[in-house]
Amino acid sequence: MSPASPAAYLEVDLDALRANYRALRAAAPRATCAGVVKADAYGLGLAPVARVLADEGCTVFFTATLDEALALRPVVGPAPVIAVLNGYFEGQLTEFTAHDLTPVLNDPGQLARRQAECNRLNQALPAFLHIDTGMNRLGLSAAELDRLVERTDAFSGPRWQAVMSHFACADVPEHPLNRRQARRFQAARAKLPEMPASFANSAAVLSAPTTHFDLVRPGIALYGGAALVDRPNPMQPVVRVMAPVLQVREVERDDTIGYGATARAAHDTEIALVAAGYADGYPRAASNRGHVAIGAHLAPIIGRVSMDMLAVDLSDLPPGAVAVGDMVEVLGPRATVDAAADSAQTIANDLLTNLGGRYRRRYLGAAGEPGE
Repeated sequence: MSPASPAAYLEVDLDALRANYRALRAAAPRATCAGVVKADAYGLGLAPVARVLADEGCTVFFTATLDEALALRPVVGPAPVIAVLNGYFEGQLTEFTAHDLTPVLNDPGQLARRQAECNRLNQALPAFLHIDTGMNRLGLSAAELDRLVERTDAFSGPRWQAVMSHFACADVPEHPLNRRQARRFQAARAKLPEMPASFANSAAVLSAPTTHFDLVRPGIALYGGAALVDRPNPMQPVVRVMAPVLQVREVERDDTIGYGATARAAHDTEIALVAAGYADGYPRAASNRGHVAIGAHLAPIIGRVSMDMLAVDLSDLPPGAVAVGDMVEVLGPRATVDAAADSAQTIANDLLTNLGGRYRRRYLGAAGEPGE
C-alpha cells in the first residue's frame, strides 16, 4: 500500500483571537466590547471561539439566528447576554425565555409582540431596538420611530439593552454616508434618552471613537481580518490553512493549465498541484490572481481554481524546491485572508465563512492543547 497523503488542515490560533479581543476592547475603553459570533463564529467554530471570548470577560454576544443563540447558551453559561440580530417572530417566546435570549427588534410589529409578552408575563423581558440610519437592511425607519415616540407608552415593557444601528461604509472612514448615519443615529438617540447606545462595528471601533457609545460590536477584526480599506491591519492573523502538494509537474512553453485553458505557460516551468479548491472555500474567482505561500515565497496561482485543487506556478522558486507531500500555506500570515479576498474581489468575511468542512481543524493556544 502507498502511504496516505497528508491532509489539508485549518488552524485557529486562539491566542491571536484573545489578543485581538483585548486590542479591540482597549480601543474602546469606555464601552463594553461585545463579540459577534454569528455564522459559526465566522466559520472558525462557535464553541472554541466563544469560550475564549467569555474567558476574556466578554459579557455580550451577537448571533444572527435563534438556532445559533441556542447553540451558544450552553457554551458560555447563563450570565452573558446573547442577542439575536435577525429579529423576533411569532412562536419564539418559549425558546427566548427558557434560554434567556435577547431579541433585536427590527420593526414595529416585533416591538409590539415583545411588549405584549412583557405585559402578559408581568416581566421586563430584555431587548435591543434597531434603528435604520441609512443601510436599508433591518431596523425601524425614521418615520416609524417618529410615529412611535408620539405615544407615551411606545417603549414601555422591555428591559432595554440598547438602541442600535449599523454602519454601511465604516470600512471607508471618509465615506460621506458615515457622517449622515451618525447624525441620524444621534437624532434617534435624542428621542430615546434612557436607552444605552450601540453603533460601532469593527471598522468604527478602530477609526471612529465618537461612535463607541456604550457597547461596541466587533466582528471580522476579532478573526484577524482587515476592517479598514487601504489601511494597515493591526489585528493578529487567527486563521491558517495548510494543504499538501499532490503533484509537481513540468509544463512546456505555450502549454495551457487547467479548465478553460485560461492560463498559458510563458516558458518551460514547473507547477505544483495543491489539494485545496473551491469545495474547500478557496474562491474560484481568485483563479490566475491569488497567491499561496511556499516557505518565504509567494507563488502565484496559475489557471482556474477547480473543485478540489489549484495549480501554483513555481517559476520563481529554485528547481526541486517543492516536492509531493510538502505543505503549502493557502491562507495565513503570509498568504493573508485579506489578500486572497481581494484577489477574488470579495471580503474576508465571505472567504472565512465559506471555508469548507473537509479541513481537519486544529485549535492552538491557551484554551487547551492543540487538537482537531
